Amino acid sequence: MRTRPLATVLLTLTMTLALAGCGGGGGGSAADQAPVSGVTTVKLQNLQFKPPVIKVPVGAKVTWSFDDGSVPHNVVGPGFKSETMDSGTFEHTFTSAGTVDYRCDLHTNMKGKVIVG
Repeated sequence: MRTRPLATVLLTLTMTLALAGCGGGGGGSAADQAPVSGVTTVKLQNLQFKPPVIKVPVGAKVTWSFDDGSVPHNVVGPGFKSETMDSGTFEHTFTSAGTVDYRCDLHTNMKGKVIVG
């Protein structure tokens, strides 16, 4: 009886595809979350920026703290770019109002946002 093993394979494949479609249904990336005010330090941890969205006043210095074990990261945004590193900090001062998106070039899902003003 060959139909039973074939049916098992087809059922397993169908369930795998259905479950794959369920992933990431949280309504957007981490950078689409509500901003956290009063925070000027962002941790790079577990392949994420924490918090992913912050709101700071014009003139604020934001510090990114590399705290993800031995996993290297960088911080890249318009007008600033850190070195690739797995420990230490990087700072940037935001001198004009607006929304600034940034990312880690090494991990495409790592995105963050600074809302200035």
